[in-house]
Amino acid sequence: MEIKRDFYLQELLQSRHNGMIKVITGLRRSGKSYLLFNLFADALVHEGVADNHIIKINLEDRRNSELRDPDNLLHHIDSLLVDDQMYYILLDEVQMVREFEDVLNSYLSVKNADVYVTGSNAKFLSKDIITEFRGRGWGVHVHPLSFEEYMSVHSTSDMMRALMDYMQYGGLPKVALMQDENEKKTYLQDLLLHTYLRDIKERNGILLDSDLEELIDVIASNIGSLTNPLKIQNTFKSVKQSSITQDTIKKYLDYMQDAFLIEKAVRYDIKGRKYIDTPAKYYFEDLGLRNARLNFRQIEQTHLMENLIYNELRLRGYSVDVGQVTMYIRNEEGKTERKQLEVDFVCNKGYDRVYIQSALNLDGDSKEEQELASLKHINDNFQKVVIVGGMQPTYRNNDGILVLNIFDFLQNKVAI
Repeated sequence: MEIKRDFYLQELLQSRHNGMIKVITGLRRSGKSYLLFNLFADALVHEGVADNHIIKINLEDRRNSELRDPDNLLHHIDSLLVDDQMYYILLDEVQMVREFEDVLNSYLSVKNADVYVTGSNAKFLSKDIITEFRGRGWGVHVHPLSFEEYMSVHSTSDMMRALMDYMQYGGLPKVALMQDENEKKTYLQDLLLHTYLRDIKERNGILLDSDLEELIDVIASNIGSLTNPLKIQNTFKSVKQSSITQDTIKKYLDYMQDAFLIEKAVRYDIKGRKYIDTPAKYYFEDLGLRNARLNFRQIEQTHLMENLIYNELRLRGYSVDVGQVTMYIRNEEGKTERKQLEVDFVCNKGYDRVYIQSALNLDGDSKEEQELASLKHINDNFQKVVIVGGMQPTYRNNDGILVLNIFDFLQNKVAI
């Protein structure tokens, strides 16, 4: 069964012939290779591009090990460019090639070569593309399946059950096609241990890996909670009797972000209009991997839903921060007290901004007042939204705040 990735496919098709190297990055096993070698290549053929003008090279394949040498790869590609028609060069896991920047730069001046590459290392995108390609790299970041993509291969009328499965096992394409729950659990646990963690250890030369694994457990157990390296260091010292330093913790967190396992959301003072770098929140790019790390024992819907909403917002192209609203109130003694309220997400895209709260439910007036308090104290005209779980219908309340059902949000039925 084929999973459609129309959002990314259209992004690739629209970027053709733009004079840049198209760089597809993302979490391992998120579907980058399938997008490039199958969906994109098929779309090209459907438009009339000849097969011999689509050059596909999987550099992770041992049979192509000789092509990991930059000169061999360059000569091989050159030998296939036999006329003046446009050639589409598709290279999978190009970071396995030494000096790959020079190889790719060599085709920036070839008028009939349009280059597309995948890579699994975040620094491959953020550092090398900007520095080595002199602003001529075009990034496309592929996330695990969105809920809408996930539902395209799950024909069920029980939307709530489908959402629970999605939050438990995540959106890696192979997992989405599995039927057996034990098979999903085993696959995710093996993938995390033998692929992602091994990548991080080998790439960064980590020898004492117990602290890294403990740190992943801490982050997985505290998604949606504010933390920082010093706070984590103190936890390690008091609970684990570990001497790991906050500097090492910061490095390990950076490594996890480089591997696309987690993302960091920093705090933003809405009224002060300034960023507060610490503490911050961390979210997992795939919830199935997060749950697998904890042996599927901590399935708290409140935190999982918050992580899910964060991922969906990032997929839609928003930069997402954690909001803070400062207010002053008078206590019972008549003294003024400073109080800080949290806004789960401050979402920006171009000139657009939206403030979002995640609430599993709004049962009772006190619960609703608690969830809406921070939004009510934001004195600007950008849209304010509370995304709620369950089957509560979408509506706009008397304060102009949109109360948005989670399914309407995930299926993009109501624009925000």
